[in-house]
Amino acid sequence: MKSLNELDLIEESVGGLSAGIVGTVIGYPLDLVKTRMQTAGGGGSSLGILGVANQVIRKEGFFALYKGIGPPLISLSILNTMSFTSYSYFRDWFDGTNGWNIRNGVAGLMGTPVFAMISTVENLVKTQMQVDNVSAKRFQSSWHCVSTLVREHGVLVLYTGHGINTIREAAFCGSYFFVYEGIRNILLQGPAVPSALAIPMAGGMAGAFAWTFSFPLDCVRAGVQSRSLAGGNHAKSLSAFTVFMNLIREKGIAGLYHGVGPSVARAFLVSGTRFSAYEGALWLLRGGRDNHHGSSSAHSLEK
Repeated sequence: MKSLNELDLIEESVGGLSAGIVGTVIGYPLDLVKTRMQTAGGGGSSLGILGVANQVIRKEGFFALYKGIGPPLISLSILNTMSFTSYSYFRDWFDGTNGWNIRNGVAGLMGTPVFAMISTVENLVKTQMQVDNVSAKRFQSSWHCVSTLVREHGVLVLYTGHGINTIREAAFCGSYFFVYEGIRNILLQGPAVPSALAIPMAGGMAGAFAWTFSFPLDCVRAGVQSRSLAGGNHAKSLSAFTVFMNLIREKGIAGLYHGVGPSVARAFLVSGTRFSAYEGALWLLRGGRDNHHGSSSAHSLEK
């Protein structure tokens, strides 16, 4: 380690936790709309973002927009704590600097094998819950979904789609932090944008880019994880390649971007608030992200 110490990493964890909680609560309804548009049973083929959201509220009630939020709230709080702390650690390890530095992207994706162990389960449960209201309505809650799936298929069912989700995590995290650092540096050093808006704007643009970049992988993941797992259906598992080929055959290349609208809108909103919460927490704890205990200039804005 070059400049971060134990206290810095604890503070990074607090910042990541703040980012996870705020981002999940704000962005979950758009994530549900995205899943409904991505999956065949979601009724979103001919409806736009507002149309699908209105359909959900009209048929299932407003709080259906938050159905299944429990696991994501817990897992994404843990994931953001881990990802921001991991990123800070490896960015320091690789001597990443502010601005367009490929080392920032590498630092961002270093933790993805661990992140995916959590996010695969979270995504499976969330996706099953989000499509449940338009199919058999088997699950009473997220916890009921988990217990039912494990009872019927064993614990490994929770890792359905783990391979494609891990690849998606790497693509997302690497581009996410790389783009954030580049845009953040431009906005903070330029006169056009007030400093108070630089962080949410940089975060929002980074999230929108990373989701657009990784969206085809997420679309395939949703196809793998959204199929019915009732009874013996787990034995009829579809591979990511099969889902990919089906999408291309049925919808063309555009099928890989079905539902990208709400994802990008959600990503801009969530990532803007997520990075604001993260950097805001660090500002309260140590006067700013780039201020480190015992090393005030290690990663200053001038680097």
